[in-house]
Amino acid sequence: MTSQQSSGQSREPEGLANAPSAKPPLASRIAASGALVFGALTLVVLVVVTAENLLYVAGSVLVNALAISTLWLAATNRRFRRWTVTAALLLVGASIAILVAQGQGVVAVVVVLVGVAAAWALGTLALRWEVRQALHSRWTAVAPAHRGVVFMNPRSGDGKVVRLGLADEARKRGVEAVLIKGGDDLAQLAEAAVTRGADALGVAGGDGSQAVVAAVAAAHGLPFVCVPAGTRNHFALDLGITRGDPVAALDAFGKALESRIDLGDVNGEIFVNNVSLGLYAKIVESDEYREAKRQTVAEMLPDLLEPGARAFELSTESPFGPVTDPQVILVSNNPYRLSSLGGFASRPALDTGKLGVATLSIKRPTDVNLLVALELAGHPERFEGWRQWSTATLEVRGSPTLSAAVDGEARFFVSPVRFTIRVGALRVRIAPSQVGASPAFLWAPLESSTLVGLWRIIRGRPSGIVATRGAT
Repeated sequence: MTSQQSSGQSREPEGLANAPSAKPPLASRIAASGALVFGALTLVVLVVVTAENLLYVAGSVLVNALAISTLWLAATNRRFRRWTVTAALLLVGASIAILVAQGQGVVAVVVVLVGVAAAWALGTLALRWEVRQALHSRWTAVAPAHRGVVFMNPRSGDGKVVRLGLADEARKRGVEAVLIKGGDDLAQLAEAAVTRGADALGVAGGDGSQAVVAAVAAAHGLPFVCVPAGTRNHFALDLGITRGDPVAALDAFGKALESRIDLGDVNGEIFVNNVSLGLYAKIVESDEYREAKRQTVAEMLPDLLEPGARAFELSTESPFGPVTDPQVILVSNNPYRLSSLGGFASRPALDTGKLGVATLSIKRPTDVNLLVALELAGHPERFEGWRQWSTATLEVRGSPTLSAAVDGEARFFVSPVRFTIRVGALRVRIAPSQVGASPAFLWAPLESSTLVGLWRIIRGRPSGIVATRGAT
């Protein structure tokens, strides 16, 4: 996200106070050194134990491999699931027995685990400085809104609006609360609020409602406040808003942090998260999907992908060549770091100026079992029929009318379906107490170049995290 100056700029953000210096502080350098020392010592212990007890270690590794294979069978074969799970548990027990029989095996494992935990904790502490530095470049402190309006859907999130008294909480903060009734046109309500003089718009509801009001706010250049009162609240997750505390999110109408983010566009309709065509659009129609996303995806995949199942007749272009007849095309407002077909993990940034695109193609009946297993393991991207890239525009062709899931809501579009990205279209506000970053962003330093990052901190070099627009 790019820092956006405002005439209402006030003071340093409370939640991100005391911006870090250009160089890492001494505490971070000490923590980085400790992480490397513990990591090196743990590696030495592991090598020595393995060399002295090669037969026992090899036996334990072999049994664990069999346990993993058995669990894979359990995940992909419903008929024998009970027996395979039992067998896997017995194999894990056998692995532990081998270590106990080895004598010092359990002690060695404990030492290694403690060493890894210590290295991880110190490394995380050291790299936290880089994260804080990047966050200070993405948010700007702004003054309170004078005439904030928040729209509330009493039906979202099992009635969170009513249960938590969000309307009363909004009024305590001087914010007008508008309850959405059945049959109301949310876009018209938002336009009416702008006409009345609103200088900030917000929504307490699901991601579908967030997109509607965000579109109106973007059209009028007004700041937008996301209040996570839906079921999953993926948009709030990627904005770095605490999803379990909708009341705290209302504080964004007061002194707040502001930034600009992108919005996705599908045939002229705004989306804040993603649009999925094909298999996932069908899964969204399931009543069970709302309560158990990953389990529902795993349960429905075999039936939807079995031989003779209806083809989705989709096609698009990719950097890898034409993609024809994929079962899934997922287009997101900025790229995801995906870990599930149904629970789309999170996005490291919302201001890259790019759409994220992922396609899934099943070519053989045997691919289904492997895909289901990888889905349950949280790594569908390892499937060979998976393609992922980023782009500024995309066109998807297919049957005359294509069904889609837009921010989790069912939609129908006339083919071809055209996607674009509206760069920096939306001003967003969050409360100063919020984190202001997605899990994917916070984990980025640890997942990509941990050793390089730690060595850079030890040497006192500036942060390696890039927080400017256009980074992918």
